[in-house]
Amino acid sequence: MTRILLVGFMAAGKTTLGKALARDLGLQFIDLDHYIENRYRCTVSQLFAERGEEAFRQIERNLLHEVAEFEDVVISTGGGTPCFFDNMEYMNAQGTTVFLDAAADVIHTRLTIARMQRPLVKGKTAEELRQYITDMLSRRLPYYTQASHTFCADYLEDNSQVARSVERFKEEIL
Repeated sequence: MTRILLVGFMAAGKTTLGKALARDLGLQFIDLDHYIENRYRCTVSQLFAERGEEAFRQIERNLLHEVAEFEDVVISTGGGTPCFFDNMEYMNAQGTTVFLDAAADVIHTRLTIARMQRPLVKGKTAEELRQYITDMLSRRLPYYTQASHTFCADYLEDNSQVARSVERFKEEIL
């Protein structure tokens, strides 16, 4: 039975690496945010707007507990998932937790490219985005670093980098 839970900041590469890793290992891949959206038939942004962050975080916790019971799975969590309740402690008890550590400049570049798909950063200028990343990373790092492993996720920009990262992940983590 394999259960790998990926944590890290938005745009760290949890979904990109998670999908490729699951495919390579023959495991199921679950993106927790997408799982929540499918269950509630609306986006995470809509849940935040309609119910507030506290209610969203409770939904997130409940569905994390659901998917973390699955076997032979790679789970990509939301960027804030480890930072609420006892989520990080729970994930550590359920499987192999891996913090995908991407440099702030790498995250900035990725979010600049994908800014329109990310409601939390959609209207920010380049400098506001940089400050947001710096502030949020400093708040979230104490949670992320509770993962049982840390993996450098700076090199996921094309298919060959992703393939090399999967091989490196298997060597370093599994």
